[in-house]
Amino acid sequence: MRIAVPMTVLATALACSLGTAPANARARVFVASYGNDSNPCTFGSPCKTFQVAVNAVDAGGEVTAIDSAGFGPINITKAVTITSPDGVEAGIVAAPGAEAININAGPTDAVVLRALTLNGAGATSTGIVFNSGGSLTVTRCLLQNFADGIDMQPTTGMSFIITDTKVTNNQHSGISYIPQNGSTAAIGIIDHVEVSNNLDFGIELVTPLAGGTTNSIVYNDGTGIFFLTGTNTNGLYVSIDNTTVTANSGGGIEANDTVKVLLRRSMITENSIGLSNSSNPNMVYSYQDNSINDNRLDFAGSAPLPVALQ
Repeated sequence: MRIAVPMTVLATALACSLGTAPANARARVFVASYGNDSNPCTFGSPCKTFQVAVNAVDAGGEVTAIDSAGFGPINITKAVTITSPDGVEAGIVAAPGAEAININAGPTDAVVLRALTLNGAGATSTGIVFNSGGSLTVTRCLLQNFADGIDMQPTTGMSFIITDTKVTNNQHSGISYIPQNGSTAAIGIIDHVEVSNNLDFGIELVTPLAGGTTNSIVYNDGTGIFFLTGTNTNGLYVSIDNTTVTANSGGGIEANDTVKVLLRRSMITENSIGLSNSSNPNMVYSYQDNSINDNRLDFAGSAPLPVALQ
């Protein structure tokens, strides 16, 4: 004999089963404004804070914000993706004296931060601090009002991609890569990024092995883009392509030590110094398709530009 079961009963049973799944056995977990950190972080029973959700998700899993709210600072020690869908503002405000996101992951761990809004509220803290891990991806994020926006200071080699992101109104640097031992190399790409109103440096890169800035805007910072090889004997090799660097009070682009810079299709204007080339030997090359003018001083350093790439 068959017994008919209404569909509403089946749907309710399914929702209950999803809501009570064990918290340590899922590749995807959720947070929501109405969540509770005693919940198992399922879609039906979301957690309240990113930290509890990150602790609960499998290594390499994903944490998703269901609705707009502030979800608290995070300490990340494993591979994870933290994200929010279109139309949702997943906010993170740093605790006093602490970072909004602090990354201490394993040497092959990939950390992905997508569509997050980080606000330091003028505190002396940092938006994202990367101490260790295999790679960092920051995309469609907003970081503002910190001491530093994104501070990468690894002890071992890493790669990073920062795309479609705005970093603004920070007291020191917008984006910086300064390894703790002074010589750790990285491969990094900064693409479609707006870096503005940072007091000391817009983008500050020290000793990455290779990388570049493309399709970006760097304006109204101290120094717009600053390169320094430091103690890395392998040098620093970077490209700047289709980037606007303007109205930076301490200079537009500054290259020091044995930096090699390839400059193409970029607008460098209204800075105190457009391009400061202190590399020794001279290793700043132009493809002769840039606009470097209307700066207080267009060029300073070891050789006039444009210099055709050989």
